[in-house]
Amino acid sequence: MRKSSFTVEDATCPNVKKIHNTVNEHAKMNETILIIGDKNHPEVIGIKGWCENTRVEIIDSVEEAEKFTAESGEKICVVSQTTFNLNKFEQLVEIIRKKRYDINVINTICNATRERQEEAKSLAAASDCMIVIGSMTSSNTRKLYEICLDTCANTYYIQTINDLEFDFAQEVHSVGITAGASTPNKLIEEVQTNVRNKF
Repeated sequence: MRKSSFTVEDATCPNVKKIHNTVNEHAKMNETILIIGDKNHPEVIGIKGWCENTRVEIIDSVEEAEKFTAESGEKICVVSQTTFNLNKFEQLVEIIRKKRYDINVINTICNATRERQEEAKSLAAASDCMIVIGSMTSSNTRKLYEICLDTCANTYYIQTINDLEFDFAQEVHSVGITAGASTPNKLIEEVQTNVRNKF
């Protein structure tokens, strides 16, 4: 067999790699791994792949958290998808804590995601209208939209400048704009310019 001269580099995000190592370590200790996140998201599927020979559960809703049960003496390691909604993570963890299981909660939401969510919530609270820019398939943008919508009823989720429509039921004096981590700066600038021209 001929050897190639390719060099293989592991480009996994360090935050995600940390979760892989964490769940792998706890799985080896026969602990149940509880992942809080979207079960169809590639990151969550990847995390699950590091949990060999142990029980793995994925939870992303209040209903699933309430249904979760563990055996007496079962140890549970709780981690999160890095882009999950921080407030929702804390809510789901609290539901599980109330069951008085032996749990070890490791908040693995990435700092940049956490800060962006907190800033979006604060901006939404101070705005008459919020515009969230990003792909409909982006998990972190979807979470930003949910957070903003909880705080500001006039929250709009757009993918391109063509989705931007101004049809407000009330007078708008302030418009907040936030965007997902992978949204191009050029698109954000276009939306900002359009909003300034309108108002």
